[in-house]
Amino acid sequence: MWEELRGEALPKILAAYPEGGALRAWSCGCSTGEEAYSLAMSFREALDQVNQPEDYSLHIFATDLDADAVEKARRGLYNIAIETDVTPERLQRFYIKEDNKYLIRKEIREMVTFAQQNVVMDPPFTKLDILICRNLLIYLSSELQKKLMPLFHYSLKPGGLLFLGSAETIGSQIELFSAEHNRSKLYWRNNLTLRADSITFPSSFISNLRPSLPQESLMLKTADNIQQLSDNLILQYCSAPTVLATDQGDVIYISGKTGKYLEPAAGKANMNIFAMVREGIRYELGTAFSKALQQREPVTVRGTLVDAHNYSQTVDMMLMKIEEPEALRGMVMIAFKDVSLLPKVRRKKPGTLPDSKQVEELEHELLKSREEARTTREEMQTTHEELKSTNEELQSTNEELQSTNEELTTSKEEMQSMNEELQSVNAEQSTRLEEYMRVNNDMENLLNSTEIVTVFLDNHLQVRRYTTGANRLFKLIPGDVGRPLTDIVSDLNYPQLYDHVQDVLRKLISVENIVPTHDGRCFMVRIMPYRTMDKVIDGVVITCIDITAAKKTENELLDKIAKLEAQFSD
Repeated sequence: MWEELRGEALPKILAAYPEGGALRAWSCGCSTGEEAYSLAMSFREALDQVNQPEDYSLHIFATDLDADAVEKARRGLYNIAIETDVTPERLQRFYIKEDNKYLIRKEIREMVTFAQQNVVMDPPFTKLDILICRNLLIYLSSELQKKLMPLFHYSLKPGGLLFLGSAETIGSQIELFSAEHNRSKLYWRNNLTLRADSITFPSSFISNLRPSLPQESLMLKTADNIQQLSDNLILQYCSAPTVLATDQGDVIYISGKTGKYLEPAAGKANMNIFAMVREGIRYELGTAFSKALQQREPVTVRGTLVDAHNYSQTVDMMLMKIEEPEALRGMVMIAFKDVSLLPKVRRKKPGTLPDSKQVEELEHELLKSREEARTTREEMQTTHEELKSTNEELQSTNEELQSTNEELTTSKEEMQSMNEELQSVNAEQSTRLEEYMRVNNDMENLLNSTEIVTVFLDNHLQVRRYTTGANRLFKLIPGDVGRPLTDIVSDLNYPQLYDHVQDVLRKLISVENIVPTHDGRCFMVRIMPYRTMDKVIDGVVITCIDITAAKKTENELLDKIAKLEAQFSD
């Protein structure tokens, strides 16, 4: 998958920016930073195929819930064991080897911003070109996964890339993303505009962070018994063909034969009652549906269906808002009932008078039209009053927003001033850091050039630091930093070493001794207090100077002097 990302996906994303640009990426659940750094390296390698790579940049936001993991990722320091997983070319190009560890180079580290974040509680990053979320969704419930996918779709730009783990998929939400290969885990964002109510932001589904088993079981049980609950409710009130719909008109259950009253709408499948209801009763159903939502009592209306043979059928529709059971609360039950079958309406020849039945039908239609006009007028008046009230609220809100905008403008100016100050402080700190690094390098080279073995201990006589070559006299490895001196084995034949170190720390005096080693060498061992620039004692310094050659020369001179004295005496 990473090879596909580097060889196919990243070039495709770069091709969408022919003039260059600043790309944005989010590594969600970054753990200790390996995926974020791998993305940065892949991006650098993909830029090798671009004519002007300096025109492109990538800013990666890497977040995780674990603060310790984020802190480790920030350091960018990894064990030497990564040699088995990282190619030698990448190790040479993107890492600096320090002792038995590898450090991420500065050019890669500066591409990534690490932060602690809870993806189901904190706001997401937006306007992204790439979103990596690998091996995180498998730890979340299926309900939470369904809510995260629209959120990821919202976070990505059109044509953005979603990179999932090997055991993860987008589930049933195939309208949001599409993959170029069947088994690929690289999903491209479809150019689909989601309704605002279809996107659930983290602030509204915090409760799903710790879903309890009884709640999930109740939801599944409710879903399994929806048919039984609907049938019981319908049998309680009526036995006619009935439909259950949500407050938006979406049909969720149908009982009986409703083909006479409903038909599927042409085009894309639409299970909304207002799209499916037949022409003759559409207006009456819409009016009664609004009334049923506003009152508890059932609403009954009458309409007339006319078929292709010009026969009409009077239909009574009973609509009722459901309060019980809890699982169906807020839905609307719609029952259809045929009243009577009227004979076929035949047209009279011109010049003939209509019979009494036709006059009665015309009067009925006229009364019906007047009733519809009166209802429409009342609805328009109600709507006008609501719009007037809404307009007043919007005006008030607009004034509040203007006030807030002024406050934000003031805050923006203050933030700009603070930002300038922070930039100045940052520049000063960067200069100090460079000076510190230069002094540190000078001291490191000085200590190494003297070839004097030096071991620094803290106030608890634990190893704080040691110079190059100390491991040839003391049995030290990088992991021994922080261990007490008594745990360290050395070649020195110096059993009083620990006692002398304690005396130096307690009495603040220096101790110097010539100490042999077990393999015949000889060292000048000097133990001194460690003093800071503020003249504060902060540990002990042990220096060991190899005087084997000098001691050998001294012994030879003593032997020659002894021989000369013996000859002089003779």
